[in-house]
Amino acid sequence: MSLRQFYPKRNSRRQVSTWKLLALYSTLVIAIGLQISYPLIKGEPLRVVTIATVYWAAVAMIIHALLSYGLTYASIFVSITFTYALIIEQIGSRTGWPFGEYEYSGSLGYQIYGVPLVVPFAWIMIAHPIFIAARKVTKNWVFLYGGFGMMAWDLFLDPQMVAAERWKWDFSGSHVPLQPEIPLSNAFGWMLTGIGLMAILHKALRRDRRKITGSTSIPDFLLFWTWFSGVVGNLFFFDRVGVAVSGGIVFGLFLIPYLFLLRFGPPANS
Repeated sequence: MSLRQFYPKRNSRRQVSTWKLLALYSTLVIAIGLQISYPLIKGEPLRVVTIATVYWAAVAMIIHALLSYGLTYASIFVSITFTYALIIEQIGSRTGWPFGEYEYSGSLGYQIYGVPLVVPFAWIMIAHPIFIAARKVTKNWVFLYGGFGMMAWDLFLDPQMVAAERWKWDFSGSHVPLQPEIPLSNAFGWMLTGIGLMAILHKALRRDRRKITGSTSIPDFLLFWTWFSGVVGNLFFFDRVGVAVSGGIVFGLFLIPYLFLLRFGPPANS
């Protein structure tokens, strides 16, 4: 009889401390509060809030990744997503591929060779909850489901940023349905690059093995809040019914399988 039978391996999951949970929840609450203030302000305060919202939400997702999956997971996730996003945005803004011809204004703060620093953090902000959802919904099609989620999210983001003149498009061809200011190539580009990011993350990161007995409630909340705020904001505050309908339907299609899984079934990949 081995010693392991007398001394079984301890459960590697452990409770997270109260102050760490408080930091996680507080960070997300601040991000949501900033986002709620978005339609109520204008000018320089709006510009600052736009940037701050992304950073606070990204930090909340990084903290969740660190507490739930460990330092190695969080470090790999952040480094891959940040580098990938920066490279893609550099290529896209300089060549017009794969999104189409676009140009950032100088209103989004510090830039790295023409790409605002806040942009890769926006990828980090949304890639973490989408990646979690994709891994739970499917085992073999994480890259496709996750890529679709990235594209669906941008149906809310791009019209809002274009309206605020954070970047502008130069195109004359087909546009996203119900979004005449956004080229159809942008949806294609987000689908393609989203698939690429999800494939790399799925290959590089270990399976869902949480280090603590926590949950995915924080990233889940951000996902559903994104859908809710996108629909409600565009319907009642921004007078963009087309964005509310197109983004609401497509992002909703992404969320439905995940919502069904959360409500009725065990994760497909845990």
